Amino acid sequence: MPMQENFKKRLFPALPRIAAHFGTPFHLYDEIGIRETGRRLTEAFSKAGTFREFFAVKALPNPRIMEIMHDMGFGFDCSSIPELVLSRRIGAGGEDIMFTSNNTTREDFEATMANGGGILNLDDITLIDKLPQTPELISFRYNPGPRRSGNEIIGNPVEAKYGVSHEQITDAYKKMKDIGSTRFGLHTMLVSNERNYGYMVETVRMLLEMVETLSGSLSIDFEFINMGGGLGIPYHPEDEALDIEAMADETAILYDRFRKKHGYVPDLFMESGRYMTGPHGVLVTRAINEKNIYRRYIGVDASMSALMRPGMYGAYHHIDVVDPDNPDDIARRAVETVDVVGSLCENIDKFAMQRDLPQIREGDLLVIQDTGAHGHAMGFNYNAKLRPQELLLNADGSVSLIRRAETMADYFATLTFDEKTLNP
Repeated sequence: MPMQENFKKRLFPALPRIAAHFGTPFHLYDEIGIRETGRRLTEAFSKAGTFREFFAVKALPNPRIMEIMHDMGFGFDCSSIPELVLSRRIGAGGEDIMFTSNNTTREDFEATMANGGGILNLDDITLIDKLPQTPELISFRYNPGPRRSGNEIIGNPVEAKYGVSHEQITDAYKKMKDIGSTRFGLHTMLVSNERNYGYMVETVRMLLEMVETLSGSLSIDFEFINMGGGLGIPYHPEDEALDIEAMADETAILYDRFRKKHGYVPDLFMESGRYMTGPHGVLVTRAINEKNIYRRYIGVDASMSALMRPGMYGAYHHIDVVDPDNPDDIARRAVETVDVVGSLCENIDKFAMQRDLPQIREGDLLVIQDTGAHGHAMGFNYNAKLRPQELLLNADGSVSLIRRAETMADYFATLTFDEKTLNP
């Protein structure tokens, strides 16, 4: 969707100076927007009871962004040991961390359970035998299979590699109870970038019903349910935003019914990534070439290696154009239809295809929007392209470098090693 006007008003007047000072390309994130989204999310869902967001580190694994999340009282959803280490480095520990991995190794579990551990959220019943010790608190990721549909991004639950099946879930908790776990949670994750709030409410209903079933058959109580992430954002200008307040209100009704029936409610957890940071980030890149053959192409100094979503998923990201020398001139320019492209040796290296934009000149800045999640985090080094820097627009209006750009020294670092040879 077009950037929030508040973000645009604070960023665009300063953008030429920011680009001149730091150079392009760069991802830039908005502290005010992130904090406002966190406040809104917490305020809405606290109506149901005790609520906590566990920020999905995979969406934007930057320590400065994570410090903002930690300051708001959020935990962290981690799926790898480096994500776990990042979380611990900014001060998170113990049950601030939810470790939700899949195809997990014994070594991963050992690293997770060391130094205070975290909340283990197991993806499969077979992983129980790989635990180095029995955790006091355990959760499983539930995959309902044909009982629910997914969406086009995450797919049909029957075909998903994630989670414990409906037929296995009771045995999973029974086994953990039998070997000594005394505290329990329940998790699921069925969709990605979903803007239909009704679907998310039904997910809460499903989890509460499963809590009733498991509690009744196993005589265990559940401290929390985690409805996962997957809250969507409107990438296209015509997309409707997720009605977070309506979703929270209907969730509160479900919780009230559960409380009246059972005398308590489990805490409500969520692991939003995209919803928390996606709209509050942009990729700023400079027009450096133009080419006119069968189509008109605008070449920029960023490539798909800095934002792979358009090339990988055909995803739409809205684009604004800023003339750094005369920002007011853009509104007077004629509109033209262009492809906006990077320099990778891949024809899918395009940020926009046949997009109507103001006539672009070399030196103009292109602001590619909604890149605050799964943008820099999904970067790669094909063609030996180096990933760009990350900046933060602070609440006081200053701009800070929060990750430097990669260098050739970084790229070649893994080629310095002690040689090993095996003659089997």
